[in-house]
Amino acid sequence: MSDPHSPVVICTRGSALALAQATMVLRHLRALHRRQSFELSVIKTTGDRLQTTQPGDASESVPRGLFTKELEEELLAGRAHIAVHSLKDLPTELPEGLTVTATPPRADVREVLLYRSLELQPDLSESDWSPGRRIPYFGTGREGLGPLPPGAIVATSSPRRSAQLRRIRPDLNIVVIRGNVGTRLRKLVSRTEFDATLLAAAGLVRLNFDISPRGLLRVDPRLGQEERRTIEPPPSGVLATVLEPEEMLPAVGQGAVGLEIRSDDRRTAELCLPLNHFNTFAAVQAERAFLRAMGGGCQSPVAAYARVVGHQLHLRAASFLEGGSHSAEGYRVVREAEQLGVQVASELKRMMAHPPLSESGS
Repeated sequence: MSDPHSPVVICTRGSALALAQATMVLRHLRALHRRQSFELSVIKTTGDRLQTTQPGDASESVPRGLFTKELEEELLAGRAHIAVHSLKDLPTELPEGLTVTATPPRADVREVLLYRSLELQPDLSESDWSPGRRIPYFGTGREGLGPLPPGAIVATSSPRRSAQLRRIRPDLNIVVIRGNVGTRLRKLVSRTEFDATLLAAAGLVRLNFDISPRGLLRVDPRLGQEERRTIEPPPSGVLATVLEPEEMLPAVGQGAVGLEIRSDDRRTAELCLPLNHFNTFAAVQAERAFLRAMGGGCQSPVAAYARVVGHQLHLRAASFLEGGSHSAEGYRVVREAEQLGVQVASELKRMMAHPPLSESGS
């Protein structure tokens, strides 16, 4: 940036969640650098177009970076200075000349199971759903995966979530769902083709949603009246239960936002540096190094979660490649985040290459 008075352009996808994340970054940068002007540039990505035009799971037929490629092109062309990404969507191999310079504090990494409340159940008897019609599931608050009936249908387009669901509940039926958070929630309450779905807690929080003591998904009541009026509420009758990482490991980078810039743009790097959260940066470094060492992309059926514990970084990861299920963990000093990711990936690869006799069928 040769002109310090020219606007710093922050590019983002146009989904509600992406805009919420980019607006958060914009707000913090403006507060930190009051003499510098900033502006948002909304870019439609390949992934955005596929969500509205392609049936089925877009991840099966598009290259890596479906939600990031066009943003990176804006950076490389000099039309934007910062690209704001959900780190779980950002490939581990970045185009030459680009780097992730900062990660703000990570949001909730957990998964949330969402399903219909009994309040939405039609006043029909069991015989009204037959013959040839299955009985949809309507539940009560704070239930989780356990109470889902045998054969319940859970909708997700994530291979990682699908693999873990099959490991926890082999009797469940998994189907593909597409669309943004609002679209998926509306499908849940308006259709009975599936019984539940999974979403990242971080996305719900950034959309200003909250889970009531009864388990209902709602607009966060802690917000002021003026702000609440600007938020589209979730559909009525959606229940939500948080799943702990011990039950379902998150995606690499889940809950974290990455600020990507050109590697040679020192001025923008200096502007972004105050937003960097050291522990988050170290954790996602380890997770992304793990994913890179596993040779997978954002849609690979692997999971990882790193966090700083005392003076060390702890990484727990799992692989569900080729229908198997393997997990490993490790500790290293925080400055060795990338080495930790490679170490845990190596351990998982060793386990996959030499499974126990009972697992190999010998």
